Amino acid sequence: MSSGFPRSVTMSNTEGYAAAGVDIDLEAAGVRTLIEQLTFRRSGAFQTIGKSGHFAGLVEFGDMALALAVDGVGTKMLVADALENWSTVGIDCIAMNVNDLFVMNIEPVAFVDYIACNEISLDKMRQIGEGLNEGARLANMNIVGGETATLKGLVTGLDLAGTCLGVQQKDRIVTGEKVAPGDLIVGVPSTGVHSNGYTLARKVALEHGGFDSVLPSGRTVGEALLTPTRIYLEALDAAAACEVHGMCHITGGGLLNFTRLSNYGFDITDPLPVPEILAWVGEQGEIAEAEMYRTFNMGMGYAFVIPEESLPALKRVVPDAEVAGVVVPEAGAYLRGERIR
Repeated sequence: MSSGFPRSVTMSNTEGYAAAGVDIDLEAAGVRTLIEQLTFRRSGAFQTIGKSGHFAGLVEFGDMALALAVDGVGTKMLVADALENWSTVGIDCIAMNVNDLFVMNIEPVAFVDYIACNEISLDKMRQIGEGLNEGARLANMNIVGGETATLKGLVTGLDLAGTCLGVQQKDRIVTGEKVAPGDLIVGVPSTGVHSNGYTLARKVALEHGGFDSVLPSGRTVGEALLTPTRIYLEALDAAAACEVHGMCHITGGGLLNFTRLSNYGFDITDPLPVPEILAWVGEQGEIAEAEMYRTFNMGMGYAFVIPEESLPALKRVVPDAEVAGVVVPEAGAYLRGERIR
């Protein structure tokens, strides 16, 4: 399916995602405001490593580092509710957490889930449990506990989130500090929308025939939107097989996620093919290309930043990885040389 959305790079924040109800810039400002208040540091052992802003938080543990990540499924749950199919959202919940650990070459080992709902449905709980179990299998990780809260009056549906614990030797952690101009950006395909941008994706779908609309492939929009997030477990093997300077999980904020790795710039000169569902959202919603790339993964759910000599070894471990761009001296995220703002 061709990507027929407008090609303009700059656009007003009153369009696209912000118009659908999510202001990425305001959200980033809110996070910064919250972090500014978090000044306390414990005394004694087990201090934090590094600073806030990367994909996971690190804690000293002798020669090892413990890592924590937290994330949820977001408004993808509303699509599951509409289709009465909650069988895959547990995979999404696991994926959104473990992928944030993989980018630092950290192995996930344990997970706890959190479910907040207005009332308990045994069928929903069964299906969500099946998905969580499958996600844990795909990530080779134990689910060690969780919490379910019935919050009638505060929650009107069901919200699914979780927290992941990972571990790695300190000298094997990948932080992005070695990223340098000239490094290759090697992207790995996504399975679709994954678990970000659903406020905008749902708005477009509901304005253009609903979730039963049929895509050219024959799949419905709802089926495509519920495709679970890919779990990039092979990233750990890739980091062991070759030199990796940085890795990125392309989530909410799209290409802007790269700016969390380094003060250098990341220019996506050869974007990966755009999944059918994302092309459909962009075309039907008449959303500018830049807005799509600052909201969705656009077909690249994960990326490695490597020196050129690492490419053959990386491709042996991750065969569907493709060179998508290059690191440049100027800070920021770029699409074919134009800065994404």
